[in-house]
Amino acid sequence: MKNLLTLHEAVAVVLLKESNRTATFQIIADEIERRNLFPERKGGITLAKQIELRTAITSNKHKDWFEFTKPDIIKLK
Repeated sequence: MKNLLTLHEAVAVVLLKESNRTATFQIIADEIERRNLFPERKGGITLAKQIELRTAITSNKHKDWFEFTKPDIIKLK
């Protein structure tokens, strides 16, 4: 199944429903998998790690979407 959302969009969808728009990478990954928001993935790393790596890249076009509040917590701006 082709992804209808990018990973960044899937993360944002999950964070919109969270208290203070904040969650851990693992909670976000679990919810993305539960809701099947990003079914097609490549690579052998966990979804939580992929979210961490892809949202932390300061040169990406979505860098203004997220804020890191603790080592494993991300917030939607």
